[in-house]
Amino acid sequence: MIPRYSRPEMVNIWSPETKFRIWFEIEAHACDAQADLGVIPKANAEAVWKAQDVEFDVARIDEIEAVTKHDVIAFLTHLAEIIGNDEARFVHQGMTSSDVLDTTFNVQLARAADILIADVEGLLAALKRRALEHKDTVRIGRSHGIHAEPTTMGLTFARFYAEMDRNLARLRTARDEIATGAISGAVGTFANIDPAVEEHVCAKMGLTPEPISTQVIPRDRHAAFFATLGVVASSVENIATEIRHMQRTEVLEAEEFFSKGQKGSSAMPHKRNPVLTENLTGLARLVRGMVIPALENVALWHERDISHSSVERNIGPDATVTLDFALSRLTGVIDKLVVYPETMLANMNKFRGLVMSQRVLLALTQAGVSREDAYRLVQRNAMKVWEQGKDFKEELLGDDEVRAALSEQEIEEKFDLGYHTKHVDTIFARVFGA
Repeated sequence: MIPRYSRPEMVNIWSPETKFRIWFEIEAHACDAQADLGVIPKANAEAVWKAQDVEFDVARIDEIEAVTKHDVIAFLTHLAEIIGNDEARFVHQGMTSSDVLDTTFNVQLARAADILIADVEGLLAALKRRALEHKDTVRIGRSHGIHAEPTTMGLTFARFYAEMDRNLARLRTARDEIATGAISGAVGTFANIDPAVEEHVCAKMGLTPEPISTQVIPRDRHAAFFATLGVVASSVENIATEIRHMQRTEVLEAEEFFSKGQKGSSAMPHKRNPVLTENLTGLARLVRGMVIPALENVALWHERDISHSSVERNIGPDATVTLDFALSRLTGVIDKLVVYPETMLANMNKFRGLVMSQRVLLALTQAGVSREDAYRLVQRNAMKVWEQGKDFKEELLGDDEVRAALSEQEIEEKFDLGYHTKHVDTIFARVFGA
């Protein structure tokens, strides 16, 4: 990803320096295990650790790879240059390139998942704070973009919290599933390396041994991981889209924080645009776009091919870096979101009580009117509000058929806002606990 949409901690996971450091640790731990088994001399295993504090020369490795056309061999050659050819004689003993590449990739994905999990936890804290702040801030709920019935801004934040809480569970599951390693040799049979080596390396690298690998770690794990990132990204877009709608001039129930000195348009000085949430919508599309290639990576030829490799070298860093940035940006948007309760109330009252139509409908049926007739009575009065700007309650009070079933007091009480918010505490308890 370009620096504009990147944060240093996540980017560092995918740097060549970090990658080669993980390669080194895998090889060094494998040598230790081989020495414990008596397969290689202990002195040679100990010698490998001479490179522990050495900065690997990325340019030198690239130079060697230009000749060898093989990245792992290039690294091993450079490692031998550092610790000596004789000392490096048993490095990579019984291993194959995928042992290093796949195990490293999963270490990186697990570390990336840790950052994403922390990101979501931060977003959840912001959503909870804003939900509690606006628990009783009444706004109109909309279906199909049209006024429906009253809800609260707190419930809007709460539903996003619940969605992101599910995503937190998904990320934790995805992290657990991806945190496996394989040091099983060619075609995964352990013919040239003892399974104890794999167990030792995985323990040192914070992984679980892959139950069965065919020279590569099965890619269904990675498909599930990137699919999870896609779901999280979709939730980011879901929240961003709501904010974008709320910031529309005709709605203006909330808007992104507009800082001092910020400019909204190069041509129109009055503009305050939802640029952050529009940006989040675009970033979510990018992350989702990397899910299909991950799914297609599951089907490999026989015990191994590398059709997945070029895909993962791109989507590994790009998907995690992009989602990390998006989650951080969304947390900032939620933290600073400017909410306008007065506008929410004004918007709800724009059609003069029309949003209470269901209450009147139900009251008529309870009073003995058939549902068909009740719907007809309510709708004909509602249409006068839509088409002529009438007051809904006044129209109902002046309708003889409605008054035949409902008294003035019964009609009046159907316009009580508290009726629609009476279970907010119950919903909050379900979402946030007691």
